[in-house]
Amino acid sequence: MSSLPGASTTLPKAVLWALIGIACFHLAYEIDWLRGLIVGFLFCLVPIAHLETSRKAFYLGLAIGLGIYAPQLAFFWTIFNAAAIALWCVLAFWVALFLALSRQAVAHFGRRGLILIPVMWLGIEFFRSELYYLRFSWLTPGLVFSGTQLGELLGILGVYGIGFFLFAIATSAWSLPPKPRAILLILGILGTSILGRTVHLNEPDGGSRVQVAGMQMEFPDEGQVLTALNGLAASQTNTDLFVLSEYTFIEPVPAKIKTWCRDARKYLVVGAHDPAGEDYFNTAFVIGPTGEVVAKQAKSVPIQFFKDGLAAREQKLWESPWGRIGLAVCYDLSYRRVIDRLVEQKCQALVIPTMDVAEWGARQHRLHARIAPMRAAELGVPIFRLCSSGISQAVRPGGAVTATASFPGEGAVLTELMNLKQPGRLPLDHWLGPAAVAVTSILIVLFAVRGLAKKKPPQTVPNFSSQS
Repeated sequence: MSSLPGASTTLPKAVLWALIGIACFHLAYEIDWLRGLIVGFLFCLVPIAHLETSRKAFYLGLAIGLGIYAPQLAFFWTIFNAAAIALWCVLAFWVALFLALSRQAVAHFGRRGLILIPVMWLGIEFFRSELYYLRFSWLTPGLVFSGTQLGELLGILGVYGIGFFLFAIATSAWSLPPKPRAILLILGILGTSILGRTVHLNEPDGGSRVQVAGMQMEFPDEGQVLTALNGLAASQTNTDLFVLSEYTFIEPVPAKIKTWCRDARKYLVVGAHDPAGEDYFNTAFVIGPTGEVVAKQAKSVPIQFFKDGLAAREQKLWESPWGRIGLAVCYDLSYRRVIDRLVEQKCQALVIPTMDVAEWGARQHRLHARIAPMRAAELGVPIFRLCSSGISQAVRPGGAVTATASFPGEGAVLTELMNLKQPGRLPLDHWLGPAAVAVTSILIVLFAVRGLAKKKPPQTVPNFSSQS
């Protein structure tokens, strides 16, 4: 195939491209030194956009989506049982929609349609990850490079911007003759694989430092929490701030915990209920050395289909003694639009109490652990993420993970000297993502209007000559 834009991919060849793409996706996510194969996955999607019809591209895209998402998210079955099938199909739909739209772009604009493919990918990925009720941000191409040199280097683009950049490489390769195409593809895969190595650790300098410590505990009672806090205070004598997980208490913070903070003269971030009539807010509380609540932040995006409280009415930073700290609860870290609002308020660090139930399995915990290093690379702030069961993480700006607590890790301790320097930054996809959504929406309308115009039967012109 010397020039794809003018050619048509047969269904058997498209199926072969799909199988190769699925294999590339899983290898990139499972084997660190093969991370660059995510470019191969995106490369394989382009010829599928050259199928004979958009219908075929859509259905093959649906199969590809199920092929990449269902194995990676097999733990959905543990959580949702048979309803997991519907959720896998929802995620697969976005791949199918993307390929159907890409087929339309190539059909309408020819070679120029290749330019639109990365834009539509960015728009659809941003929408499915951030903008609708069932939004789910995991397993984007950019997350393959979480905690790597490439993630640090391209962090200014944002995780969605990285996906756009990688897709631009893939489509650029297809715009070339066969030999240069192969060279560019190989260079793209090798370059991203080489830069896919772990970020080097850099010692923090300047700024205000706070020693933080936390312990993983899943569904503890009040006595177990007090024992854990006493043990932490005895072993981590220089600690200024202690952190416990989301849902440490399924009630308001008990009085004895507040008393402990007052007696120990320590700060504590802990997940508990904040009552709201018959419902509650799933909240991260900050208890100060006086035993009073000095700050709190409710969860902004309660997990769908769970009893997870009401959505937060506002987001505010904690003006701590060491600087401006952003609080978010568990899954909120997965959403850039949630965390970006804290960055817009000039936060200098993030503390994230998290509930990852051990029975959800190691894969779920590993996928969730990709989020914090990527956020640190995008936003340029340190993150302390304390889970009920592993994998808890201390992450420095740039995405270097300095400490972890293992899975399942009941009672495991995580410590970090967190350095609060300049406020975080907003990556470019903060603006480019919504713009790409707008462009993609316009293209959907355009393609729909053109499609309807083609289906409209031609009007017959009355023959008046027979009447004259």
